[in-house]
Order: sequence, then C-alpha cells, then structure tokens
Amino acid sequence: MADQATYAPDLETIERLARAALERLPSEFRAHLGDVVLRIEDFADDATLDQMGIQDPFELTGLYSGRPVGDKSSTDSGALPDMIHLYRRPILDEWAETGVSLEALVTHVLVHEVGHHFGLSDDDMHALEDLAG
Repeated sequence: MADQATYAPDLETIERLARAALERLPSEFRAHLGDVVLRIEDFADDATLDQMGIQDPFELTGLYSGRPVGDKSSTDSGALPDMIHLYRRPILDEWAETGVSLEALVTHVLVHEVGHHFGLSDDDMHALEDLAG
C-alpha cells in the first residue's frame, strides 16, 4: 500500500459539509436563504474580532452578518448581502477537542448562524439543528 498523507480538512471540505447541511434544512428555510452568501475562511479578520471584543480568533467558529429576515424592509438599499461566515481553524480546533464528527459540528455552527438570519431563539435553533442533522 502506498504511503498516504493525511491533511486537515481544507476550506473546500468545510464548504461542502456546510452546503450539504443547508440542503438538509426544511424547504421553508432554504427558500429564504438563496441570497445569503456562504463564506468559509480560516479565521475572522482582525476588524471583526475587535468589533466583537474577541481577542482569541479560535473563540469564533461562525458569524452571521446582516439583518434578520423579520427586520428587513422594502426600503432597504445599498446594504451588503447577508453573509454566513464559517471559520475553519476554530471549527477544526473544536472538532479535535470535542470528538463530535466534523459533519455534525459544521452543521451545528451553520444552523446557529442560519438561526440568526431568521431571528430564531436558541430553542428554535436546536429544533432546526435536529431537522438538519
């Protein structure tokens, strides 16, 4: 058997897991996510961390930036698109520490950020995660 190198999951792998989790969401949620941009990055940028008062970039696994669906208005214009950011390195750190499958962890972080898009409570987010799991 040839030597096989083992590498940490890359940005594309995390994105593939996140998109698969999006596809498992109920259609009534997916219908309102078409304009939301999914971004996978190694870490949040310094400006984001500063704005959130976070000093250790490993503390932030995901972020929703935008206005929740219920707060939007037809008079909104010029705003950046809503975005869900997933941060690979903090996700991988949490994966290594918890023993949870990478797929389950990416789904958890993604659903939490989707929940912010919809203005859901923590209980609603847990129910949505059960549907996407």
